[in-house]
Amino acid sequence: MIKHNIITKMSAKMKSTSFILHSSFFISLLILASCSDWDDHYEGGNGGSGSDMTLWEQMQSTPELSDFCKVLENTKVIRMHHKTSVSYADMLNEGQSFTVVAPVNGSFNCDSLIELTGSLSGDSLVGKFFVLNHISRSNTSINANNPEMYMLNQKYKDISTASNTIEGVGIQQGNIHTRNGILHITQKPLPYRLNLFEALCDLPEVSAVGDVFKQFNEDYFNADASASSGIVEGVPVYVDSIIVERNRLLERIDAIDSEDSTFWVVAPTSEEWLRIWNEANQYFTYDNKVLKRDSLQRIWAARSLMQDAVFNMNEQKAPNDSLVSVPYNNWRKSYLNGRPKFHVFQKPFAEGGILANATAISCTNGMLYEVAKWPFTIQQTYFTELWSEAENASLIAASSNIKYNTQKLVSPNVSQNAYLQIIPYNEQKPSSSSSTNWELTYRVNNTLAGAYDICVVVLPRSIAGYENAKPCKFKAYIGYVDEDGNQQTFNCNNTEFKSDPEKIDTIVVAENFKFPTCNYDQNDIKATVKLACSISARQTSSYSREMYLDCIYLRPRTQNTDE
Repeated sequence: MIKHNIITKMSAKMKSTSFILHSSFFISLLILASCSDWDDHYEGGNGGSGSDMTLWEQMQSTPELSDFCKVLENTKVIRMHHKTSVSYADMLNEGQSFTVVAPVNGSFNCDSLIELTGSLSGDSLVGKFFVLNHISRSNTSINANNPEMYMLNQKYKDISTASNTIEGVGIQQGNIHTRNGILHITQKPLPYRLNLFEALCDLPEVSAVGDVFKQFNEDYFNADASASSGIVEGVPVYVDSIIVERNRLLERIDAIDSEDSTFWVVAPTSEEWLRIWNEANQYFTYDNKVLKRDSLQRIWAARSLMQDAVFNMNEQKAPNDSLVSVPYNNWRKSYLNGRPKFHVFQKPFAEGGILANATAISCTNGMLYEVAKWPFTIQQTYFTELWSEAENASLIAASSNIKYNTQKLVSPNVSQNAYLQIIPYNEQKPSSSSSTNWELTYRVNNTLAGAYDICVVVLPRSIAGYENAKPCKFKAYIGYVDEDGNQQTFNCNNTEFKSDPEKIDTIVVAENFKFPTCNYDQNDIKATVKLACSISARQTSSYSREMYLDCIYLRPRTQNTDE
């Protein structure tokens, strides 16, 4: 019977051919191609005084470690997702220095492990979950000065001299010094604990989340870690090329695969993930002219869901009172002037809180909170208000018959403490400027394929200390692209909008307007709001062509939202 519970997980994972080993934790080993491949670049370390035998020779001479030796002989070092001819037995018989924790015979199923090594994926699994879980690159003795040991699979193992254990496993014999390292013999294998990223990928209850993450795994050539032999004809030549695996999605969220950090992660069950994943994908539908639109849809949908489900515990002041998610620091400006506070979640463990009904799962680098129902709304996370500040000249896509000035005004009623003073101006005939109608077009960034109320905020003259003037009158036009990427315009039902000169007036120029495609993270101008002054000559005495424009904002609408 297999006593080490991770082996059951390894056997189950053999059913999936999509599993890819995270190889970065032993890149120093990947340069091996044969026993003779060692050179001066990789030699080093002194195992300390003691036996003249290598670690491998010491283990071979210990009968109770024969099963462990068989696994080492049959498990090959993986390089660039391919088996080399070098086994871990070969590695431990060479010049590099290691610490090995060797479990005794009968404490694990040797035959099952050896059977797994018959395939590339199985060899990778045995390497990661078993072999590398028992080998450290440093020389670590069992003493009070060494509270932990860092293994080649990037796992830390606690050492207790009081209980004479490593990660809770009893030490049968420790501190056996060899020519190239130190050997500790334990009563059974060391437990393998998942980190948060591994838990998302490996735990069946939440594996649908991990399946999406794994789509963004890619190999990356690490030139800094590779050993160069010089430059030939202007091109660097490497005696070894270190290829590490990275995840493009994790790079955009946070390093929840790092054993040196601490996070809390909210993860839905696989069934619930599919529901919210399908919903998010609809909002990130790009038009047919966008290159790699399917890839963009997947990565932004995944990021939009998970970036608010990851909490770096180094950034939490009082996690029981409130949690701030990863994007919090990038969105601090959204908290000014009474706007909704996105990415902040109050009383997470109280009734109605995001963790109130979660099941806590301990991982090596934090806590995974499994939820059967996704505790976030899309309005809290990715389908949020979009604000275009009128005074931000970089957002002005076009203008005519107009002069404008940015006016600063520190007030809780003025968005970002500034507004745009719009003054009509006829370049061809300046003397007739007062009777000239102007046009001003703003680009709107990061629209999703969803419905919004398009709102224009107009300030009264009294906000700047003047007497209130006549109302402004204008038309509005929404620019967007259809599914084929063709530019379209909605004229807001040809309505003429009139501002209230006595108050800060939020005018909804288009209610529940549906953008058919997503414009998220695009440089092209695809979504715009144009304001066009529409005062006829005979209306000049009743309306003012001068306007104090505070901002344009898009308020999300959903099927369950009536406001």
